[in-house]
Amino acid sequence: MSNDATPTPPGRLLAPGQSCRIRIWNRADRTVTTVHESTERLYEAPNWTADGRLVVNADGVLWTLPADGSGKPQQVDLEGVPPLNNDHVLDPDGVTVHVSANDFHIWSAPLAGGPATRVTSEDGGLHFLHGVSPDGTELAYVRLDESSDTVWSSGTIRAMAVDGSADRAVTTEPAAADGPEWTPDGTWILFNTEQFGAGHAQVARVRPDGSGLEQLTVDEHVNWFPHPAPTGDAAVYLSFPPGTQGHPADKHVRLRLVSGPGSVSDWGPEVWQAAETIVELDGGQGTLNVNGWAPDGSAFAFVDYPIGERA
Repeated sequence: MSNDATPTPPGRLLAPGQSCRIRIWNRADRTVTTVHESTERLYEAPNWTADGRLVVNADGVLWTLPADGSGKPQQVDLEGVPPLNNDHVLDPDGVTVHVSANDFHIWSAPLAGGPATRVTSEDGGLHFLHGVSPDGTELAYVRLDESSDTVWSSGTIRAMAVDGSADRAVTTEPAAADGPEWTPDGTWILFNTEQFGAGHAQVARVRPDGSGLEQLTVDEHVNWFPHPAPTGDAAVYLSFPPGTQGHPADKHVRLRLVSGPGSVSDWGPEVWQAAETIVELDGGQGTLNVNGWAPDGSAFAFVDYPIGERA
């Protein structure tokens, strides 16, 4: 999600001396591999396709590249859609990608390229996509109230059919919130919220019908973007330093892994609070905004942005 409720330029830029690295964390041996590095283009937010590609955004458009690093990013030519931000989600059908654009609407388009279709209506809100249900019938998103004096604290989690119909509230208490994403079995929506403390995002879960809201992480760090593995046996999220406001770029952040008995749908706060730090990096915004797990849960993709001697 952008941090300014006005249309933004098509894409962030690297600072002088900064590089962008698309990286893979391997679950078996816990190693990190760089599959693409650039000092010219700032890529963000990897998804991982069923056929072994990563989908990222840069310069307001989507790009794909082989997850094994054997090729360079290639632009996806979408038609009729405004410049994109870094919220994009792969449909379970394997051929559709749902995206958020800088007009604050959600669009759907062929992943191979082609005409895009706007999904959201003109309802006085700003819409930021983050999840698609396991059966591919619904999208989860954050809606901000454009007319609110405190726009970024007006967030509610909502769900709608993939064609934009049957829009409904999942949470009703306005608060800064982001990253709603279904668990693989569809029984919970994970997200981050400041509902439990203004200015201090923590991971929470709620049933898709709006019941059962529960805080999952309880610590001094500012926690964003919980992503369950498709296999349901792990999750990863992004931790900012204590006191961080929002989810800015260029912070020293941590990626934290959650695992335990049973599946992610079974894990309450006691499991989430035992999360372990697996990577520390320079990043934040763009690092892990969307689900980057491999379909088999063996690895996930993320992006870091080292500067100078830290590269």
